[in-house]
Amino acid sequence: EVQLVESGGGVVQAGGSLRLSCVASVFAFTAHDIGWFRQAPGKEREGIASISSSAGTTFYADSVKGRFSISRDNTEKMVYLQMNSLKPEDTAAYHCAVAADPITTLQHMKELPYVHWGQGTQVTVSS
Repeated sequence: EVQLVESGGGVVQAGGSLRLSCVASVFAFTAHDIGWFRQAPGKEREGIASISSSAGTTFYADSVKGRFSISRDNTEKMVYLQMNSLKPEDTAAYHCAVAADPITTLQHMKELPYVHWGQGTQVTVSS
């Protein structure tokens, strides 16, 4: 089956950094926009970052803007989420997802369908 596999999560102290990776086995990967989402127990899933197929357009949630950076390498079929200045409230399971259509706004990122989801990687930020 088509797979998205996230890695790079772990336990880090507040103020530290992690880089999450998402490797994709998806047909026409370079034609799809990619989103990163996170969800903590008892909270709704939050769309935090997206990147267009050509990497020319990105969107960030206010909660992570200025601290997180999304990037992609279409040759390697990889998407990354660099997370700096981590806070305890960043603790969550992080998932990458393949959008069915181009993402035009942050609101659109939250509303549009996603064709594939990764299994997630856990990020825990301690005080």
